[in-house]
Amino acid sequence: MSQSGYTLPVFACASALAALHWLHYRQPLLSVSVDLIEPSQVVDIPIEQVAGLSENMALAIARSDPGDNLDITKYTPIWALVEWKTGGKDGEKIIIKGGEGIGKIVEAGGNPAIYAYAQRLLQENLQRMLAPEESIIVTIILPEGRSLALRTSNAAFGVVEGLSLLGTTGISQPLSAPGQLEAFREQLQYKVARFDCLVFCVGENGLDLARKLGINQEKLVKTANWLGPMLVEAALQNVKQILLFGYHGKLIKLAGGIFHTHHHLADGRREILVAHCANVGLPTLDLQAVFNSNTAEAALVYLRSLDTFHGNNWVERVYTSIVKEIDSRSQDYIKNQIGEAGTLPSVGSVLFDRDRKVIVKSKTAHALMAKLC
Repeated sequence: MSQSGYTLPVFACASALAALHWLHYRQPLLSVSVDLIEPSQVVDIPIEQVAGLSENMALAIARSDPGDNLDITKYTPIWALVEWKTGGKDGEKIIIKGGEGIGKIVEAGGNPAIYAYAQRLLQENLQRMLAPEESIIVTIILPEGRSLALRTSNAAFGVVEGLSLLGTTGISQPLSAPGQLEAFREQLQYKVARFDCLVFCVGENGLDLARKLGINQEKLVKTANWLGPMLVEAALQNVKQILLFGYHGKLIKLAGGIFHTHHHLADGRREILVAHCANVGLPTLDLQAVFNSNTAEAALVYLRSLDTFHGNNWVERVYTSIVKEIDSRSQDYIKNQIGEAGTLPSVGSVLFDRDRKVIVKSKTAHALMAKLC
């Protein structure tokens, strides 16, 4: 059975509570109690280290534990630096800052990527420990955040130089653990009883964009990284049509025959993209530029720049080739897995970019979108 852990904001909050306790009592704690708020639950979080840096400043360290989730933040240290703030009577009692390793939101002028739930969690838990005349500055630090961010799609969605304190709950659901796959299968089986055409979305960005494009919300199925098993399950349940709807930097893996898309298991995005660029005739120097791009999004930006200056429609040509291969590989994968046991559904794919704008739809996807909207 899979085991849930806690999201990064919970460990940031625990560190901040331990540091504030030191400022009050000059004593380190082995653990702290954190009110998760969402859900309504109080949990004990171990504290690894606490140190007073001066009379007015303390640092505490917790270590992330997301449970069975295949998360890059597993066991990463998360620090909180807490210091007394003067003039607290007339200003904010708790100021939260992002230090090293906390990402910056490009579209918000470089503000730290500490989102609503994390802000609320910190504010409400810390507030309970403050006397009316006290105010503090809290700086959250992820020493490994900058390097870990290079293994994510954060930059593609406008968060740079680190990781986000993201989430709407304190519980880290093991989206890549077998127990979560069973939950997704149950959701799929429920929807199959009502619809024979479904839309598979890897994550929240796809679900959100699909809704905004007018796709019936009841036909949306979240798959996380379990695209292969979910395609097979759909076929066994006799689904006739499937639309794969996702961020290009994730779904591109399917064009290389990678049907569990978690980065811990396999990648190959750069190689797949370069292969399709070569297949449609992109010149060698440009192939090298694509190969040397740090992310799939950066490669897309480069191809768009070529189109702007030369008008060769490279984006359309390359990505049309990719979605055609995704559709074909998906059907081959299903056929190889189920043999004669179920129905071979038609599969179409839609890819979008970091701005949640559709890049391309496969030929099959065009027909399915008309039916779904």
